[in-house]
Amino acid sequence: MFWRMAGLSTASPVETILDKENFTLEELLDEDDIIQECKALNGRLINFLRERAQVEQLIQYIVVEAPEDAEKRRTFKFPFVACEIFTCEVDIILKTLVEDEELMNLLFSFLEPKDSHSTLLAGYFSKVVICLLLRKTVPLMHYIKAHQEIMARLVDLIGITSIMEVLIRLIGADEHMYTNFTESMQWIEDTNVLEMIVDKFSSSDSPEVHANAAETLCSITRSAPPALAAKISSPNFIGRLFRHALENSRPKSVLVNSLSICISLLDPKRLTLGTYYMFNRQLTHGSTVTVNPETVEGMLGRLGDLLKLLDVSSEESSLLTTYGKLQPPLGKHRLKIVEFISVLLTVGSEAAEKELIRHGAVRRILDLFFEYPYNNFLHHHVENIILSCLECKNAPLIEHLLHECNLVGKILEAEKNFTLKDSNKPTVPAEGRLPPRIGNIGHLTRISNKLIQLGNNNSEIHAYLQENSEWNDWQINVLSKRNTLENIYQWACGRPTALHDRGRDSDDDDYQNRDYDVAALANNLSQAFRYGIYSNDDVDEAQGSLERDDEVRLVYIFYA
Repeated sequence: MFWRMAGLSTASPVETILDKENFTLEELLDEDDIIQECKALNGRLINFLRERAQVEQLIQYIVVEAPEDAEKRRTFKFPFVACEIFTCEVDIILKTLVEDEELMNLLFSFLEPKDSHSTLLAGYFSKVVICLLLRKTVPLMHYIKAHQEIMARLVDLIGITSIMEVLIRLIGADEHMYTNFTESMQWIEDTNVLEMIVDKFSSSDSPEVHANAAETLCSITRSAPPALAAKISSPNFIGRLFRHALENSRPKSVLVNSLSICISLLDPKRLTLGTYYMFNRQLTHGSTVTVNPETVEGMLGRLGDLLKLLDVSSEESSLLTTYGKLQPPLGKHRLKIVEFISVLLTVGSEAAEKELIRHGAVRRILDLFFEYPYNNFLHHHVENIILSCLECKNAPLIEHLLHECNLVGKILEAEKNFTLKDSNKPTVPAEGRLPPRIGNIGHLTRISNKLIQLGNNNSEIHAYLQENSEWNDWQINVLSKRNTLENIYQWACGRPTALHDRGRDSDDDDYQNRDYDVAALANNLSQAFRYGIYSNDDVDEAQGSLERDDEVRLVYIFYA
């Protein structure tokens, strides 16, 4: 706010309007200074806006779509200013709204199924409701409790992201809200809101609905009230989720987003709606996440049906790339299954490990690692799976990986045939070009080094490696030389040398311990360009800045 000093300030246009004998709300809304005057708590303006007639008109602008022939200020400016007036959080204006049931009915009439729900007005509606939820929590929750059809209508519109945000706060997936207003929000635990949300996977074909339903349920797994958290992790609820996910007629987005919920249940701190891109193994293998055994058992019931999808592919689908052709592409759904298995192994459930061995899941996933040598997302998940198996306390799982899955043999085979060749594999090299080098050699190097490291402390791994003469020769003649060559502390070309201090400062530690969600970043960037936030010049500038950033290593990652 700007301080007014006598003789140094001119009258605000808002004051000029208020000095008139007859003026309208539209005249005030058309002035650019009105929001600033509300924040400055202009007494004359607040006393006018607090009147029921004015509050009703402000709500009308927010919830009623403007006619097609309306002026632009009615379509765009008035709804925006009306929303901003409410979100200035002037208590006396909000009180007028929440204490009048007819006004509240008008506000929530936006959710009526027969009405159109424009994204623009949905954003304004959600901002006003969230403001009331934060500042007038008790009266708002009492109103919604008396009109519980509002919850069902919010779920029906969950495909609109701003409506989803209202729903997340209402169900208590907000630690601040639930902690401070437990009694007012406890009634939601007795509703069937979770069932309504998960059933959207069956009743809607929209990917946006599936993604928002998954995000809502993932938010509940992280910070929901205890009763809702217990319900969502129950075997019955998980069984319901898997039934929707594994329906043959459903879009693949149902499977992908259902597995995101399962991943969040296994590891609530994990950001499930993207793919982790981790530097230097950020997940600490050997340590397990505490999960209710009943939750894991509920997921194991349909594990066999889920793993069958790793083999289901269509030869008709193909994807052209710079290095050749993928026929078929891996697909987001198979990548998500591999990520789910990766997280499931970190739980340390012996029952889950037995099921994975019985279904040959690790063997099939290892085959995918070599069938798609340029899918870096897949490689990171498979590396996590291999390290989880090697570091687990279950000897049969280690034996299964080394003997039945033939991990070492496949590593040596890939090292001998390190270029992409014509074969029956899904990745086919481009015609008329020299076959490129496969893209997972770096992951194979890290896995090999981990095998040697663990062999020093595990007699079974050590004995297995010693019995393989080809491995010993490759370790001495290839791996050791590669490790020496790739040791950046021995480089003398501007990089840290062996004589320099290898310790890191706090910023470096933070960088090493940070999880980079490359998929989410890429999605956000694509969304920004889709909506025209950046121009072509911005694209070139962004590309240049990325090339100058030494910390970020950009690789060509094919999402196929």
